[in-house]
Amino acid sequence: MPARLRIMAWLVLLLFIALVTVVIVTRNLLISEAEQEASASLVQETEEFLQVATAGVDRATDQPYRDGRDLLASHIQRQYTDEDEILLGVTADGEILPQPGREPVALASRDNRLVQIVRDPDSAGILPTRDGRLRWQKVPVVTADGRPDGTFIVAYAIDREIEDINDTITLLAVVSLIGLLIAAGASWVVSGQILAPVNLVRRTAAEITHDDLTERIPVHGRDDVAALSEQFNAMLDRLEQAFGTQRQFLDDASHELRTPITIIRGNLELMEENPAERAEVVRLCTDELDRMSRIVEDLLLLAKSERPDFVRPEPVDLVDLTSDIDAKLRAIGPRRWQLAAIAEGEAVIDAQRVTQAVVQLAQNAVQHTNPGAEIRFGSSIDDGGLSFWISDTGPGVRHEDGPAIFQRFSRGSTGGARAHRTGAGLGLSIVTAIAEAHDGWVELLSVPGEGATFTLRFRNATPAPPLQEETVDA
Repeated sequence: MPARLRIMAWLVLLLFIALVTVVIVTRNLLISEAEQEASASLVQETEEFLQVATAGVDRATDQPYRDGRDLLASHIQRQYTDEDEILLGVTADGEILPQPGREPVALASRDNRLVQIVRDPDSAGILPTRDGRLRWQKVPVVTADGRPDGTFIVAYAIDREIEDINDTITLLAVVSLIGLLIAAGASWVVSGQILAPVNLVRRTAAEITHDDLTERIPVHGRDDVAALSEQFNAMLDRLEQAFGTQRQFLDDASHELRTPITIIRGNLELMEENPAERAEVVRLCTDELDRMSRIVEDLLLLAKSERPDFVRPEPVDLVDLTSDIDAKLRAIGPRRWQLAAIAEGEAVIDAQRVTQAVVQLAQNAVQHTNPGAEIRFGSSIDDGGLSFWISDTGPGVRHEDGPAIFQRFSRGSTGGARAHRTGAGLGLSIVTAIAEAHDGWVELLSVPGEGATFTLRFRNATPAPPLQEETVDA
């Protein structure tokens, strides 16, 4: 079921339940009020008659009533009742005394319901008639010596009032139904407007293909739907960047691997039966295969850098780590290696990955310097974080090549430095990946012709508390 239809259905259902509840509660309240009004009217009329009968004096003539008939006729003639209210008097000989100009309705029917009320031992009750239920009360009239001299009857046609209430409730139900239909139409329109951006997101997502990630959703307003559109656009930006990086990565990788494959194929095709020629071809092919193996290993390492477990930080003693890295660097090539500084204390880092990054920087420095050249290495830690650096005296890096050399398969230009194009251009990308995995970065400081300094900075690496000396009992 579409979301738009579900929204409309739920709204109509809730509104229907609310309207039904209102109609039922209103009807019950009106009926209860009508019954209370009928009871109050009956009590009021009987009390007024009792007051007149007790006084026993006709207010028009100030003379005592002659008998019960005179009392009933005089009192009933002076009363003004509601449409559903009935006043009757019944004399001792059975004569009916109705209000002037008003038929005693059902009480004067042929089945003589009036006699039932007169003879009923109760003073109040409900009597079914052709006009519906009548709620009645009666007051007997007696003479001075206690003989019955008539009966005063007041009745209220409660079903007539209920019929009026039912008519009102029916009208209310019809109006509510019309309002429900209008609300259903309005909810359909409003839900369509609310869901329009969501449908636009759906259509945009359907139109997005692997080759075209340029579609974006227009953002209007500052509500939740606008926030959803913004997040979706941001996701598309990330996907476009990721697909672009992946496409560029595949293009560069295929280009880098195509060269050694072409060299190997060409040498194998031209290989002769001469043992010396065969040995030379095997050597060349082995060298190219080794280079391909290094490229593949570097690509796998860069792929692993996207995983959360690429680095496994743990507390490391910086003095030992710096000394171990220095010993490994001296075995890379015949250079004048200088240990410029040693950080003291501990830091939470992945020692193996940091060593790998520093060794990669040192290998770059060896490739761009001549034998005997000075290469400085050091580490330090302060409030700004932990740093490892490699500084050489080679040709340096041009300013315009600075950002490019950290990209994959990019070697930049170093003015013809020795062996600067023998690598695959992945070394500094690996260094950057290791730094970023530690929430750090790589800095480059270089002056062309005067060398370059590459610095690994780790922001979250904090120094450990100072060590306490242990005392040994003699």
